[in-house]
Amino acid sequence: MTNIKQQKRSPWAWIPTLYFAEGIPYVAVMTISVIMYKKLGIGNAEIALYTSWLYLPWVIKPFWSPIVDLFKTKRWWIITMQSIIAVAFAGVAFSIPAPYFFQLTLAFFWLLAFSSATHDIAADGFYMLGLDEVNQAKFVGIRSTFYRAATVFGQGILVIIAGSIEKSSGSIERSWNITFIILAIFFLLLAIYHKQMLPHAAKDMDRSEQRTFGEIMKEFLGTFVTFFKKKQVIPAIIFMLTFRLPEAFIVKMINPFLLDSIEVGGLGLSTQQVGLAYGTYGIIGLTLGGIIGGFAASKGGLKKWLWPMAFCIMVPCALYLYLAIAQPTSMAVISTCIVIDQFGYGFGFTAYMLFMIYFAQGQSQTAHYALCTGFMALSMMLPGMVAGYIQEALGYINFFWFVIACCLATIIGTAIIKVDPKYGVAKKNGE
Repeated sequence: MTNIKQQKRSPWAWIPTLYFAEGIPYVAVMTISVIMYKKLGIGNAEIALYTSWLYLPWVIKPFWSPIVDLFKTKRWWIITMQSIIAVAFAGVAFSIPAPYFFQLTLAFFWLLAFSSATHDIAADGFYMLGLDEVNQAKFVGIRSTFYRAATVFGQGILVIIAGSIEKSSGSIERSWNITFIILAIFFLLLAIYHKQMLPHAAKDMDRSEQRTFGEIMKEFLGTFVTFFKKKQVIPAIIFMLTFRLPEAFIVKMINPFLLDSIEVGGLGLSTQQVGLAYGTYGIIGLTLGGIIGGFAASKGGLKKWLWPMAFCIMVPCALYLYLAIAQPTSMAVISTCIVIDQFGYGFGFTAYMLFMIYFAQGQSQTAHYALCTGFMALSMMLPGMVAGYIQEALGYINFFWFVIACCLATIIGTAIIKVDPKYGVAKKNGE
């Protein structure tokens, strides 16, 4: 009787919380860690190198997805990973006051990253198994909205909270210690909640007795081979690795740039101001750009919007050069520049997402798309690893000149791909 009731549970009871839970650890690993390490005195080169390595679980995520698919249920993986994420957050919190806090917290961030990437696989799989096609389409916007809300919560509200505690207590260590304890408790409660609220979907089952691991791996390796036999695969990979190159360098240095003092070329913002300008206003701009980009692409198709979207990803990079040269003290000016950049990135990133879907079409579409997301993560990981070293060698002004020069790679990557002019164009009635 219990299972029957759970199967009939409204998707509203678990989709918003599930995708909010999917977004938080990613933001913690990719953004909050950078701000925390900067405030705790770690250099830009070390921050960029070691936090960029944390992208690796998302790069190689497609390679262990067969394990999640074969063993246990997606529901089991979700609850287990949320519990491990809670432990990892607690580990970060209690490692901050330790003598070797950098090494210890990085170890827990690695645990957090692998658990989060595994949680992504299980959550996305459960979404498809737990809903029929009508509800999958109905709730796709809801899941995206709550994932984005998690980004605002993580980069914005949590950073503002950390800044408020820092200001009131006078202790940077204490502010981040409390912030990560909050996250640990929050994820423990999420795991408990989802244990009760996630339905027991009929299609969500342990398949280890139906198919062997060898059979799963043989099938996976087959999709890997067919991926690299696709037409235009080399231009496609180059595009996926270069389209976001300028932003890949910026994203690792933007928070250090905002936090660094005026004397060393930064803007001298407080933790709270960074949480508001970049973590809140910036994410709103990013979200609006994505929404408008999707609407535009649905009207004209990918080929029509490819170059406008490419330029929207590149051109706003110049705003950071302006900020580095002018070093304005007005929060309105700084926030406006960040919002414009993030709006352009959100708008332009639509072309990237659509191209991955376009390129993955055909046999083994799901597996091929997963491989595309691996290249997507790699495109952020590799530039991020060296961004700090380049910035420290050049200074902020010359670093942003370097970023503008990297736009050439985006232009080349965009120029060499071929897209069907009809792809993504909304059909008229009767066609």
